Amino acid sequence: MRLDLFLALMLAPEYSRSQAARMIKAGLVTVNGQAGRAAAAVRPGDMIALAPAPAVHMPPTPEDAPPIEVIFANDELIVVNKPAGMTVHPAPGHPNATLVDALLARFPELAVMAEPDGVLRPGIVHRLDKDTSGVMVVARTPFARTQLAEQFKQRTVMKIYVAVVRGIVALERQTISRPLGRHSTERKRMSVRSRNPREAVSHVRIIRCFTDGPPATLVRVRPETGRTHQIRVHLAASGYPCAGDRLYGGSADDGLGFARQALHALMLEVSDPRGGERVRFQAPLPEDFGDFLRSRGMEADPAEVRCWIEKE
Repeated sequence: MRLDLFLALMLAPEYSRSQAARMIKAGLVTVNGQAGRAAAAVRPGDMIALAPAPAVHMPPTPEDAPPIEVIFANDELIVVNKPAGMTVHPAPGHPNATLVDALLARFPELAVMAEPDGVLRPGIVHRLDKDTSGVMVVARTPFARTQLAEQFKQRTVMKIYVAVVRGIVALERQTISRPLGRHSTERKRMSVRSRNPREAVSHVRIIRCFTDGPPATLVRVRPETGRTHQIRVHLAASGYPCAGDRLYGGSADDGLGFARQALHALMLEVSDPRGGERVRFQAPLPEDFGDFLRSRGMEADPAEVRCWIEKE
């Protein structure tokens, strides 16, 4: 059989075939002392060796790490409330003060979860944009990472977001089914007019319309797919960009008071990696959402926020 398939079978269930392929591509796998190729055939008697991934990122000390609110933690999962302004993992232009840094400072054992190519994304199975706040689940073991990644791939994870958008949304509920892909000329943007789009579906429902002052609508969004910038692009393409969204909404000076895109991951529901039962986690509304709602005469108490989650 192929080397990548053989390696994945030997390392299952902690590692997937795609991770095995990255190990090979990174030069960590040798066959009979020579660098392996993913498609090369494995034969009886071959000696296959796997080297440890090199360390490429030194996490900060707990004193220097950014703070992070942990909503839940057990032997398999860590659930956090990511603040707006925090990048999930180190990337060009954002090497430090990431969610990964915060996690490693609090849970140093996650360092053994470095990706096979040496990139340190310990337990990260999904992402939120830098300026999107809210709930994220992180795998604490290789087994949980594989199980959670499969749930996201199979779309069995349920996600609920809330957003404040510009203008008064016309339809009480709507399904936006518009494929997304990279913008043809602006590489930092995604577009519904991409040359190579992929399926993207978002279900949107109005929670409250605000007509006093600059018009705005508080909406609930349940994405079926998880494309980059999906909710922001879908809302903007429908004529209602997120408040404060400079990338997809033009000028951020919309009078609604948000210094970032007004998008918050409110709830996340997954299956427990070991037992299989469904578990649900909720992140409280951030301060800027609370300030906006109070300025429009709306007190979003916890009981009311829970009702937003149950709406369909």
